[in-house]
Amino acid sequence: MSSIKKLAGQTVWYGASSIAARFLNYLLTPYLTGVLAVSGYGEMSLVYAAIPFLNVIFTYGIETAYFRFSHKEGFKKDIYSTSSISIFISTILLTALLLLSHTSVAHWLRLDNHPEFITYSALIIALDTLATLPFARLRQEGRPRKFALIRIVSILITIGLTYFFISVCPKIVADNPSGLMAKYYIKNYGVGYVIIANLIGSFITLLLLSKELFAFKWKFNTTVWKQIMIYSLPLIIAGFGGMINETFDRIMLGWWAPVHSVEAAKNEVAIYSGCYKLSILISLFIQAFRMGAEPFFFKQSEGENPQRTYARVMKFFVITITVMFLVVALYLDIWKYFLSKKAYWQGLKVVPILLLANIFLGIYYNLSIWYKLTHKTISGAYITIIGAVITLVINYIFIPYYSYMACAWATFFCYGSMMVISFLWGQKAYRIPYAWKKLCVYIIIVVLLFFVHRTVIHFFNMRSVNFTAATFLLLIYLWFIITVERKEFKKLPVIGRFF
Repeated sequence: MSSIKKLAGQTVWYGASSIAARFLNYLLTPYLTGVLAVSGYGEMSLVYAAIPFLNVIFTYGIETAYFRFSHKEGFKKDIYSTSSISIFISTILLTALLLLSHTSVAHWLRLDNHPEFITYSALIIALDTLATLPFARLRQEGRPRKFALIRIVSILITIGLTYFFISVCPKIVADNPSGLMAKYYIKNYGVGYVIIANLIGSFITLLLLSKELFAFKWKFNTTVWKQIMIYSLPLIIAGFGGMINETFDRIMLGWWAPVHSVEAAKNEVAIYSGCYKLSILISLFIQAFRMGAEPFFFKQSEGENPQRTYARVMKFFVITITVMFLVVALYLDIWKYFLSKKAYWQGLKVVPILLLANIFLGIYYNLSIWYKLTHKTISGAYITIIGAVITLVINYIFIPYYSYMACAWATFFCYGSMMVISFLWGQKAYRIPYAWKKLCVYIIIVVLLFFVHRTVIHFFNMRSVNFTAATFLLLIYLWFIITVERKEFKKLPVIGRFF
């Protein structure tokens, strides 16, 4: 149980920083959905849907390879230097290529009026790529405090600059129309200033990581590099497929939404993107968990019976994430105010579907340890490609008829399929004694509780009744979990004191 305690501690630290950073960033959502036109928010969503694709190519799985080999003999000495030199050279080359083709990329994203958005994005990707290994080094060395500080400072700067550019600068210009600010400030350039604020935040992040960034020696070990590439290159395919599953639906929605203008299509993208962010609680927890879990899982693989630890981690993960599902799904009438304009509320019906999809994704991340430990990363690529095909086919067929509802169901079936395939395949290659029947029951129960609540809303469309029913159902589930898992909770530090 000490290993679980250690993972919990790391998840709290990395989670606190990741949750704080992303939550602060998400606080921009009500602000931006309020100050930007719906189509403008759609443009921003398209830009930030494309960036993750390029991040996968720029980083080419080197972070996971670093975690895998950094504690192995024969790799410890040279892996950071070799990986850093590799990422420096590739980043320069790929950034130059992206800058040269920025007009074509802007056209592909239906941003022909703003090709400079792609230029800014290319620089953001380059800076974030260079920060990848320094952040990984902090995680590997168990230095979550510095990791947390840098992440939060960066986000605070980005938020502050966004507000300054969009809300403060226009007032300064209005008060002093002949001043220096009026000379350079571009009116109605909201999305552009959001991206510029992000760019400055990424630059400051890299400055704060300068010690780790330049901690390598100019020594390139070809043998080590080849092993890293053999291990990590399949992760590019997996990562690229993952981005298709995660963000490409926004781009396809912009192409094929059943509307009659580009502006209206951007509105559809904005509504879907805004509602997608209401799965914030589950998304934040998954990210926080991954931060702590990846290095933890690799270290556990060297101990005795790591499979038992992995199974226990999965159980606590599913319990946590099902509770989060209820917290969001049952109180959706409160969460909807996160979106400032009522125009976004018409898309709220996608939220429960996306919450379940994210549960499947989180479970898949837990399951994926089998192919990373057995050096069968190509298996992960195959699974993700299957998911990507499901995403592309469902969206291609159904977006022209059902708009963003097709995107939501495509995400659901994609992640559900990946979860099932990974479980069945993984149990043959690297058996882990997951309590899968019990975990399936937990997921089914929370879905049933959600439908019970929807029935209550249908018959008693009163806010007080809805919230009372939501709280009652949530408490029922918590009581049920505590009763069933009492022995497990007793073994946990702190929590066990209450039993």
